Amino acid sequence: MTATIRAIGTAVPTTTLEQGAVRDLFSAQAELGRLGRRLVPAAFDASAVEHRHTVLDELDRSRPGGLFRDDDGALHSPSTGTRNDRYRELAPALFVEAARDALDRARVGPADVTHVVTVSCTGFTQPGPDLDIVRELGLARTVFRQHVGFMGCCAAFPALRIAAAFAEADPAAVVLVVCAELCTLHVRASDDPDQIVANSVFGDGAAGVVVTADGPGLRIDAFATTVVPEGASEMAWNIGDEGFEMVLSTAVPKLVGATVAEAVAPLLDGPAADVPVWAVHPGGRAILDRTQQALDLPDQAMTASRTVLREHGNMSSATVLFVLREALDAGVPDGAAVVALAFGPGLTVESARLTAVQA
Repeated sequence: MTATIRAIGTAVPTTTLEQGAVRDLFSAQAELGRLGRRLVPAAFDASAVEHRHTVLDELDRSRPGGLFRDDDGALHSPSTGTRNDRYRELAPALFVEAARDALDRARVGPADVTHVVTVSCTGFTQPGPDLDIVRELGLARTVFRQHVGFMGCCAAFPALRIAAAFAEADPAAVVLVVCAELCTLHVRASDDPDQIVANSVFGDGAAGVVVTADGPGLRIDAFATTVVPEGASEMAWNIGDEGFEMVLSTAVPKLVGATVAEAVAPLLDGPAADVPVWAVHPGGRAILDRTQQALDLPDQAMTASRTVLREHGNMSSATVLFVLREALDAGVPDGAAVVALAFGPGLTVESARLTAVQA
């Protein structure tokens, strides 16, 4: 028996942020110094993001003001507690919507689900969204539940490892994995280059995956993990007084470029370019560029990753699942290999080799 991703569902908030408009909003903040006024437009314009989605309606200047922006356009910086209150209020709907979409696409009934694995690094609450999924979708009260928390952008892979282990141990297992991230809850006006980059690329979204033993979909052949210790201080995710604080230094793309070939080598039988589809987490344009260059990949291998970056930005753990969904929607031939990978704090590189299996 081999674990297989049977379907991938997605969900995004209804508010769409056009990159030019949100760039102008952040550029106009009175507290920015000379450095910030120079870096904000440069970061936004170089991001390769055209639009993304947010749970914060007030970040759209056409909407009324709220906790994060007043009606005059001034951004505010609520406390971490206030931001987490918004997470508790707004995250469950995205978890449930993505889960429902995944089950519908897999043609699996809620009563058939045996395990639920939730993933998030942008908020904390208990009872958690796993119970919202159980309640709203009508899952059995006896369903096994596991949460993967605060692991950052690569956390979908540990969740998929858990799901694969359940599916391979029990042919009757139906595992629902749901990643949901409300990254924009942690934006704030700042001169700090890391925060400016975060403001320019992060969006909100959720993705659900149904994993079973065998069947059509994406067969999970192998996983690989590696840590780049010298990158520990270059990519980090910490809790501050005014939201969670991202450290994403300009050294990260260079480190990715120097290490990604070795990191995915255990998954390859030959040159990386022999794999037709690469689902690379679009942490930013430079990360995609460095990955493509290091692996000597043709442009078409990266199409799904660049499309998701352009249309959704970086949604942390959910993003690589959006990339896989984009690739599947575009069409992956039966028997074709797919390699998925993402980068997280540590610096950690998580990857998986998959094979498309049609009915």
